[in-house]
Amino acid sequence: MSEDSEEIILRDLNDDDLVEQMKDDLYDGLADEVHEGTTILLERGWDANEVLSDALVEGMRIVGVDFRDGILFVPEVLQCAGAMKSGMELLRPILAASENKASLGKYVIGTVKGDIHDIGKNLVGMMLEGAGFEVIDLGINNPIENYLAAIDEHEPAILGMSALLTTTMPYMGVVIEELDKRGIMKELPVMVGGAPLNQEFADAIGATQYGRDAAMSAELARALVGQNH
Repeated sequence: MSEDSEEIILRDLNDDDLVEQMKDDLYDGLADEVHEGTTILLERGWDANEVLSDALVEGMRIVGVDFRDGILFVPEVLQCAGAMKSGMELLRPILAASENKASLGKYVIGTVKGDIHDIGKNLVGMMLEGAGFEVIDLGINNPIENYLAAIDEHEPAILGMSALLTTTMPYMGVVIEELDKRGIMKELPVMVGGAPLNQEFADAIGATQYGRDAAMSAELARALVGQNH
């Protein structure tokens, strides 16, 4: 342990200060410290949902705002997300085992056919996990069949599609058209996102929501499941 990291002994902090410190550590991408802080709160009898919402989700919300405002950039956000994951590793089994359905539901997300970009999608997935969704990530280059199979298997609360190329954007419309034909759009909100997209395009293809960035996507997704409950 370096001398720097000994300046703050996490175990010596009271709960409120520890939560604030965890948010700082998450912002700085310090995975070990977030893991340790999560462990301490659980040992002190904190409910896993509280640790998730008060420390990790709130920490990632601050990261999301600064990412949106251009204060943080993708490499830093990925580090923050890695730090959050280290806390989630401890919380996930507890949350899964508890009958309390704290999860906002399943969110199926994937980059569309012909597109192999996934950094933006991965960021959105991490933000969604931080917001309380169970994320099923289909990866890249997904044809319609992959989305349909995932909807059948997972019965998600929301479907998300991502594209980074102007040439692959129209495929989102193809998927939505097929979902609409099958009557799936009545039940399942579809969110779209990616650098070249805008609200006009999302409206034109009949998407339920357009996520401008990772933080906004997580907020919109929370609002969507709120409406559907």
